[in-house]
Amino acid sequence: MTDRADVVVVGAGVIGLAIARHLAAAGRDVMILESADTIGTGISSRNSEVIHAGIYYPTGSLKARLCVRGRELLYRYCAERAVPHGRIGKLIVATAENQRERLGALAVAATANGVTDIREVDAAQAHALEPEITAVAGLLSPSTGIVDTAALMRSLLADALDAGADIAYRSTVTGARPGTGGLIVDVDGAGTLACGLMINAAGLGAWDVARAVVGLAPHAVPHRHLAKGNYFRLAAGPAPCSRLVYPLPVDGGLGVHLTLDLAGQARFGPDVQWLDAGGSGSLDYTVDPERARDFAAAVGRYWPAVAGRELVADYAGIRPKISGPGAPAADFLISGPADHGVAGVINLFGIESPGLTSSLAIAELICARPDLGPS
Repeated sequence: MTDRADVVVVGAGVIGLAIARHLAAAGRDVMILESADTIGTGISSRNSEVIHAGIYYPTGSLKARLCVRGRELLYRYCAERAVPHGRIGKLIVATAENQRERLGALAVAATANGVTDIREVDAAQAHALEPEITAVAGLLSPSTGIVDTAALMRSLLADALDAGADIAYRSTVTGARPGTGGLIVDVDGAGTLACGLMINAAGLGAWDVARAVVGLAPHAVPHRHLAKGNYFRLAAGPAPCSRLVYPLPVDGGLGVHLTLDLAGQARFGPDVQWLDAGGSGSLDYTVDPERARDFAAAVGRYWPAVAGRELVADYAGIRPKISGPGAPAADFLISGPADHGVAGVINLFGIESPGLTSSLAIAELICARPDLGPS
């Protein structure tokens, strides 16, 4: 580890890597600090790997703007770098008559957000698109897709390193305090590192990093809510669809949906299992096989044939939310010196879905901030 860097990026998930790449390409001296042994072991590797269109988020919110912008940046980047991906489309379904109004509201919101290709379909059209799916109506989103997140992160890291950035693994930030010309960052087991700017993109660990910053007021760190999302997959046999299939959103998530990986295999999830928001070092990613019964019931509303197929536990992810059960979904929170009063610190909180889709747009936004300092 060098003694000093212009910018320290904490966290080597997809968000941190995208930010580091963007800054390094602009000529900044960047050090990435990652507490794990490799990149992307947290939120970035435990999600649905979906490129979202921008449908679900309040118009004008960061999630809406960065998802729509990020989607196009991500498709372009993947095409240029040969990152495996597919613009395979998504069908959002209403499975009961009393859901039609909510489906229509989603269409209106999507259009307001700049999703120009959303299309309403009736039951017959939905059946023609996906014969095994049962729906009274649907929304077709052609610009939704899937991406190999591991390949994406490897590409982002390679770009950052090629542009001069460095990365240090097993490097947990335990504190940061004002120093001569910037910040002094304490790194567990590696001493200290001086920098002009620290960008906290530590995902689930962003709260621990922020609370360790000397002078950062407690009220500048939002309450953290954790939502575990479990996934199941088919034990055998072909996927029932050629597109992603989503029910209407539920409290805390988008409903147990059917997604496909790039090999065409089907998986289902995530559900929403609210957890105690304790320390991030003791998180349990075990999937309880007994949840398969609830998954089958949820999926059966739009794919009745799941009753004849076996679901097996696959993996789980944990989403860092800044809104809890029953509350409206919160926006991304990007907090800089003008918000919390500590020079040289930018914190990112609540970067859950559509964080993957928004990653390049988040990097673009961060790197355009006036408080980023001179290059």
